[in-house]
Amino acid sequence: MVTKPERLARNVIDLLGIVERLRAKGVTVRILAMHLDTGNPTSNLILTILAGVGSWEREIMLERQRAGIAKAKAEGRYKGRAPTARAKTPEVLRLKAEGQTVAQIAESVGISRASVYRALAEAA
Repeated sequence: MVTKPERLARNVIDLLGIVERLRAKGVTVRILAMHLDTGNPTSNLILTILAGVGSWEREIMLERQRAGIAKAKAEGRYKGRAPTARAKTPEVLRLKAEGQTVAQIAESVGISRASVYRALAEAA
């Protein structure tokens, strides 16, 4: 018993494989949100169609995402996250040389303590 098919598997092939292995052991799968029970042929057909449509939707979404990223890169707009802590490494090193603690440096520079430790380690 599962609430939704995506809780059981990520793609149609896995979903149908799991359902088939369970069926071979005499187990039926009930999908509560869809009111489906794999114990009858109609539910199996509906499950297969819905799982296929879900897989297709995901592939379409990923294809559009890849196309959008490629377009943004071609236009020079996709560069990932802007560097923040690494740009502040010189200031971190200066404050550490002045004797400030990691917590004080993090607060005054506006970055996390982990970023301060990383900047110090990379500079060493």
